[in-house]
Amino acid sequence: MKRVQAALQHFAQAVAAAMMAAMFLTFMLQIVVRYSARLEWLADRFPILNPSLYGWTLEFCLLLWIWLVFWGNAFVVRDRDHVTFDILFVTVRPAVRRWFIIISGISICTALVVSIEPTWAKFYILRLKKTATLSTIFGDWIRMRDIYSIYIFFLVAVALRYAWAVYRAVRFGVEEPVEASAGQSTK
Repeated sequence: MKRVQAALQHFAQAVAAAMMAAMFLTFMLQIVVRYSARLEWLADRFPILNPSLYGWTLEFCLLLWIWLVFWGNAFVVRDRDHVTFDILFVTVRPAVRRWFIIISGISICTALVVSIEPTWAKFYILRLKKTATLSTIFGDWIRMRDIYSIYIFFLVAVALRYAWAVYRAVRFGVEEPVEASAGQSTK
């Protein structure tokens, strides 16, 4: 099971890295086209550098940014990577910490799961809307719903993560909080 989990984690990180690389390359293309647009003779000589062909790059970077944020937070960023305000959490007894995890986990999981249907209902209208410029590179099939569909994956993945935390708290209790300095051992 640990192998499968590690493979899925590496896959999620590879997808995020590929999106970052594509966004970086698209951004570099924007820079080249922007500065070569001042040289009209360059576009005449090399039609591929015609600035009117690259209106899609801004919208493509925005698409990648949306996907990167929600993909990364759903599948790559770990709980310990988040900033937490846990002063109260680490000062209470483990039994109370366990209830904090159970109550907050159930609340968050429920809120995310309940929000899936209304979110999808709002996405229904987006199935009709086309993107402004991405059709020049991807064709006419891509719709705004496709761009924002990553949010549904985010809702499901984070809800499952909190459901798993609740299950672990109920089944196994809570671990002792990690010391502030990594070199100290708790005995």
